[in-house]
Amino acid sequence: MAYMSQEGYDKLVAELRRLESVERPKASAAIAEARDKGDLSENSEYDAAKEAQAKLENKINEMKATLAEAKIIDTSRLSSDCVQILSKVEMTNMVTKAKMTYTIVSESEANLREGKISIATPIAQGLLNHKVGDEVEVKIPRGTIKLRIDAISIS
Repeated sequence: MAYMSQEGYDKLVAELRRLESVERPKASAAIAEARDKGDLSENSEYDAAKEAQAKLENKINEMKATLAEAKIIDTSRLSSDCVQILSKVEMTNMVTKAKMTYTIVSESEANLREGKISIATPIAQGLLNHKVGDEVEVKIPRGTIKLRIDAISIS
C-alpha cells in the first residue's frame, strides 16, 4: 500500500493521463514512421522505437498499480508530536551545524529539489517516531550522522 498526500495522488493521476494521451500516441507514431523506412530486420530506428514504447507501457502500468494501491492520508488527522509521513522536519546536523528541512513523503512523491524525501530513505527512517529535541544517529551510505530535531509540522 502506498500512502500519499492528496496533492501527490493528483499529480500522479495527471502524469498518467499525460503519458496515455500524449506520450503513447507519440510512441506509436515513431514506430509507424520507422516501419515505413523499409526492412525491419536491419532497422535500428524501429527497434529503438519499440523499446521506447515498451518502457513507456511499463511506466504506465507501474503508475496504475501505484494508484490502485494508494491510500490518501487525511492530513487533518495527523499530529506534529512526532515524525511521521507528511511531517515537515526542521533539523540540525550536530557535527556541521548545518540546518536542513525535509518533508517525509511516499516514494512516488519524493523530490529532493522540493525538499521532499521518501519515507524509505535512511534519514526518514531514522527520524520516524522521534520528537522535537531528540537527537538521532542515522546510518547513511557515507557513515553515520547525528541530527537534532528542531521542529515538526504537518505540510
